[in-house]
Amino acid sequence: MCGSGEPRWGRGPCSPSPMLFLSLLLSTAPFVLLGEKTRQVSLEVIPGWLGSHQNLLHIRAVGTNSTLHYVWSSLGPPAVLLVATNTPHSSLSVNWSRLLSPEPDGGLVVLPKNSIQFSSALIFTRLLEFDSTNLSDVAAKLPGKPYPPYSLAEFSWNNISDSLDPATLSATFRGHPMSDPTKAFVNGSLAFRVQAFSGSGRPVQPPRLLHTADTCQLEMALVGASPRGNRSLFGLEVATLSEGPDCPSVLEKHSIDDEYAPAVFQSPIVRAFFGPQNFCAFNLTFGVSTGPGYWDQHYLSWSMLLGVGSPPVDALSPLVLGIMAVALGTPGLMLLGGGLILLLRHKQSSEYQPIN
Repeated sequence: MCGSGEPRWGRGPCSPSPMLFLSLLLSTAPFVLLGEKTRQVSLEVIPGWLGSHQNLLHIRAVGTNSTLHYVWSSLGPPAVLLVATNTPHSSLSVNWSRLLSPEPDGGLVVLPKNSIQFSSALIFTRLLEFDSTNLSDVAAKLPGKPYPPYSLAEFSWNNISDSLDPATLSATFRGHPMSDPTKAFVNGSLAFRVQAFSGSGRPVQPPRLLHTADTCQLEMALVGASPRGNRSLFGLEVATLSEGPDCPSVLEKHSIDDEYAPAVFQSPIVRAFFGPQNFCAFNLTFGVSTGPGYWDQHYLSWSMLLGVGSPPVDALSPLVLGIMAVALGTPGLMLLGGGLILLLRHKQSSEYQPIN
């Protein structure tokens, strides 16, 4: 059953209303999917059609009564599909001939279909760059004058099999523009590192986001690319499925109009699973014009979690609790001690007889 009045995002029996986008795919799911303290996680690169290299990564996280399927792909723009089922026996099926066709609908399915309780997707469509040196001529809502964006559908990506690491349950998509007339990416790359987790905790590497077995982490890193301005700010355009006429309203957004061809947002795996869809797009910008910024080290990293359930919440450590107890308890003990001394002094003074 679905909790009423709580934000949700995705499709299925508990299909939601728009919610805060920065929660990404951390959302309320049917109760049967939640509470898995541990999951058995496996990573598999799905073999391409006729042995070709197609970069389709399937992360399967199996609990006692549910399964989370994360399907990451660099077919078209980088994208992730998240599907949650109410059985530990659900599986992913890929029809490559259909998936790679102009009409990929039905080319990617999770079986049995009636076990699907939740599904959604994110598409990383464009790398944005802004000139922040002179903001007086720029609209107030923009971080700077925009340069022509890099379409991530036109990037060349590494073979994901080469970066697969079963020990850390991670893999990295690393790419650069297929056409780079300005040579901006001669020594640079854009990477998406994905990592799954079998239980709760924090990764060894920064930023050490708190995670659960119901989440997966994405780290985006822009390294070594030459900016087109002295104080360039970078950002990502991210698209997600639109559940209706309204998009989540917390962040600045835009919907597809004549300026953008629908193909910009089209991901074969998303189209294959959901069929034709409308999208909402969001710009995530990193840094401010006053710095520090990408221009300092030519390095930018940003991380996020996606999954089902409520976002993980930090608990106070024993050390912090001890410090709080000392900090808050000492003044109380001082007040109590002061009160006892005053009482004793009052009692002693009351024992003397008055002198006539």
